[in-house]
Amino acid sequence: MIGIMGGTFDPIHFGHLRPALEVSERLSLSQVRFIPCKVPPHRDQPMASPEDRLKMVELSVKNTPEFYLDDRELRREGASYSVDTLKSLCEEFDEPMVLMLGADAFHGFNRWKNWRAILEMAHIVISCRPGYKIPKLESWASGRMAESVEELENSKAGKLLFMEVTQLAISATDIRRQRLEGLSARYLMPIEVADYITENQLYCNAQDTDSSQSIEVNNIIDLERHAVLSR
Repeated sequence: MIGIMGGTFDPIHFGHLRPALEVSERLSLSQVRFIPCKVPPHRDQPMASPEDRLKMVELSVKNTPEFYLDDRELRREGASYSVDTLKSLCEEFDEPMVLMLGADAFHGFNRWKNWRAILEMAHIVISCRPGYKIPKLESWASGRMAESVEELENSKAGKLLFMEVTQLAISATDIRRQRLEGLSARYLMPIEVADYITENQLYCNAQDTDSSQSIEVNNIIDLERHAVLSR
């Protein structure tokens, strides 16, 4: 099975990456494709350019073998609809698809464009915090609930599975706000992405950049770069 993680990634952060890794490991996914959205149809346009968002995702996934950057929505004209993306993925890969959503996004799923067609092409795994109580589901969803990973493996598409994952209270909105206030994005995302944001002065007013702060940071031994991460 192939995992699909879409979003504006404006910017990408550990709140995206850690749940994706946990879902990937528990479902034994062959890969997870991170697909930056070009034109989100139901929300404000991203602050960062498509090129910057693409680069930040590339930096985030490069050291995780099962994670892949997929730029198909950035190459496609018009609004970025999941149904179109899944159709192109199904034409390219002969494996079941697993669309990864957070609980908030899932509760608006039946207002997505051609949402019934999405269920014909993919399963949906809904990431939720430990102890999350699944609310009463609408009739269209309750009949699709899976109780185990095996139910997803034994069918091509259309199943729903709630999965508890490590939920990190990180949001791209907060990161952008903090940057506008002159604060660092470190420890909220991979260090390579935080450095990219700083070096390219993303999410901040360029005239407010404090050069003295950059000098001070460069004189600090960055323990993050020497951390040994074990899986």
